[in-house]
Amino acid sequence: MPTSYDAIIIGTGQAGPSLAGRLAAAGMRVAVVERGRFGGTCVNTGCIPTKTLVASAYAAHMARRAGEFGVDVAGAVRVDMRRVKARKDAISGTSRTGVENWLKHMERCTVYEGQARFESPREVRVGADTLAAPRIFVNVGGRAVVPDMPGVGQIPYLTNSSMMDVDYLPSHLIVVGGSYVGLEFGQMYRRFGSEVTVVEMADRLVPREDEDVSAAIEGILEHEGIAVRLNAKCIALSRRGDDIVARVDCEQGTPEVVGSHVLLAVGRRPNTDDLGLERAGVAVGRGGYIVADDQLRTNVEGIWALGDCNGRGAFTHTSYNDFEIVAANLLDHDPRRVSDRIPAYALYIDPPLGRAGLSDAEVLAGGRPALVAKRAMTNVTRAVEKGETQGFMKIVVDAKTGEILGAAILGPGGDEVIHSILDVMYAKAPYSLIRRAMHIHPTVSELIPTMLDDLRPLAAATTPGG
Repeated sequence: MPTSYDAIIIGTGQAGPSLAGRLAAAGMRVAVVERGRFGGTCVNTGCIPTKTLVASAYAAHMARRAGEFGVDVAGAVRVDMRRVKARKDAISGTSRTGVENWLKHMERCTVYEGQARFESPREVRVGADTLAAPRIFVNVGGRAVVPDMPGVGQIPYLTNSSMMDVDYLPSHLIVVGGSYVGLEFGQMYRRFGSEVTVVEMADRLVPREDEDVSAAIEGILEHEGIAVRLNAKCIALSRRGDDIVARVDCEQGTPEVVGSHVLLAVGRRPNTDDLGLERAGVAVGRGGYIVADDQLRTNVEGIWALGDCNGRGAFTHTSYNDFEIVAANLLDHDPRRVSDRIPAYALYIDPPLGRAGLSDAEVLAGGRPALVAKRAMTNVTRAVEKGETQGFMKIVVDAKTGEILGAAILGPGGDEVIHSILDVMYAKAPYSLIRRAMHIHPTVSELIPTMLDDLRPLAAATTPGG
């Protein structure tokens, strides 16, 4: 006989544990299933460990620049990768242990460790145990895609997950993929001391961003000595002694890149292929993502999909917001929806990129008359004082209503500054609200009201130098 619960939660990423807490506090008996490490991608292989590594890389970078600030550092800067990894492991481990202990000591919550597989729309098997519940929540996350490119099966390669085990310095890291994960690791390891080459199939880095953003990011990375190879239409990997050779069919540059290690950073895929979803009748769409509606319900009544596995977002904050949406609908009689949220995210190179709302290209494609304001970081006093003047900020607004449609802040604190714009967007207030605000000096944020004095038609400012 199956063990009955009021709810079953599969996976302990950002949505699952918090949902377990809300359901248990509401008096429900909850079963939580985890087959690996508690905390999901963010805690173990994503946000927390990678941003800890970014912090170590930033420290090394600033130590090398100390002379620019009148500070003498004796001798060459040396990075101890074992200590860097140990610091990362300690911080990540504390978070992982915290999630595990919280769940295992939560009243009315039972934790099962093992692989969960659906037996029916109401039953899940975990090893020898069968669990049953009228509500099942899937929060299984995702993993790195291993692309089907020539030679990939004949070489050792790294992914964002296996990079967490690296306690040495690659002499030359080849990064296949010029988007968020690849660029963060690329800059990080360049600052640790590796030679780095980024290989991207598109004609520019982070191609989902606007051309001016892509161009500025490329400039930042190349300024630090990172080689960028674009338009790599055909990539093939092979061994040459102890080296790895990447053949790249690019418009410019040599046809080969020879390195010591290769990182595959070409995308993510959901962990849905071994859940037995077909036995529950749960619909799966393109790429293996579970099909979920605006309130994260699947096509099967009583089953929800949260986090990276539903294709409705690929970030820790979207996963947590999934929890908030589901909890609000189930427990608070508050009909929250995925479509209520404004896209927002950051790219954690240094300086970071903070993004909210639509890109320029998306606004233009929608046909709305729009205005844009833009300011280079060289004209931001705070950035000059910090010696971090690469990048720019811009805001796009509706020409008729004054509604803020999108923003990009590439510069010091860009990942924080963007929230002053994001909150006004959620309030559905016009840009003039920020324009009339008094911001603190000296900050990056203080230039946003001033920048908004210089709005001009968007179509005239879409080039990288616009």
